[in-house]
Amino acid sequence: MAKNLQDTTTLHNGVKMPWFGLGVFKVEEGPELVNAVKTAIKHGYRSIDTAAIYGNEEGVGQGIREGIKEVGISREELFITSKVWNADQGYESTLAAFETSLNKLRLDYLDLYLIHWAVEGKYKDTWKALETLYKAGKVRAIGVSNFQIHHLKDLIQEAEIKPMINQVEYHPRLTQKELQAFCKEQGVQLEAWSPLMQGQLLNNATLQRIGNKYNKSVAQVILRWDLQNGVVTIPKSTKEHRIIENANIFDFELTKEDIEQINSLHDNHRVGPDPDNVDF
Repeated sequence: MAKNLQDTTTLHNGVKMPWFGLGVFKVEEGPELVNAVKTAIKHGYRSIDTAAIYGNEEGVGQGIREGIKEVGISREELFITSKVWNADQGYESTLAAFETSLNKLRLDYLDLYLIHWAVEGKYKDTWKALETLYKAGKVRAIGVSNFQIHHLKDLIQEAEIKPMINQVEYHPRLTQKELQAFCKEQGVQLEAWSPLMQGQLLNNATLQRIGNKYNKSVAQVILRWDLQNGVVTIPKSTKEHRIIENANIFDFELTKEDIEQINSLHDNHRVGPDPDNVDF
């Protein structure tokens, strides 16, 4: 169990990935983004998650450089993730998209590169490109995002290298139990995007009651629940006080009863698209 912000889980290829990181979905290029990334690094975050489609890789790269300089750490101490977008899927186009992302971030390598969505008829060729990048040492780990069990089975059947990560929508109203069990069985680490359900859970009475018990916010309760469930989590925030607060979850532990109460909120509710009906 993670004891602090720099604690890591070991992926099936031996690479260590922080349990906790900063997501930057929907944060536009500009000073706010650069500052959020730099602030997170300054406050101990070591994992930053972006994607080509977010259109903010340049600002993320700048925030990384400024954060490294300010804190006096090396690039190797950070874990940087990006993702190939649907329109770029396919073997050659994925290789080109990867180089574009790397150039925008101004990095020599990525720690994790993901297929953003399972585009039918394309994700296997895309995966072959990720395997090529991995073998060439341009990325330390490769994985997928928004893959259901049937997508994973289909991919694993032909893949030379198994995905190390599956990043999916995961929060108390979408607990993904079957998917998590399958991933565990296959040695694929589950990672949560939108862990706070884009803020829609912050007024939930059950979560507020549990939070009051520990003098913690609803966000802190959810993020702690992620970790205790063995799920890597990357909450998004641009505000310094929120970046600090989100990470302040290592000084309390939810009981089995708390976890069961949170699990009982599951009603299969998605805030993002259904991975089986993606038309973008």
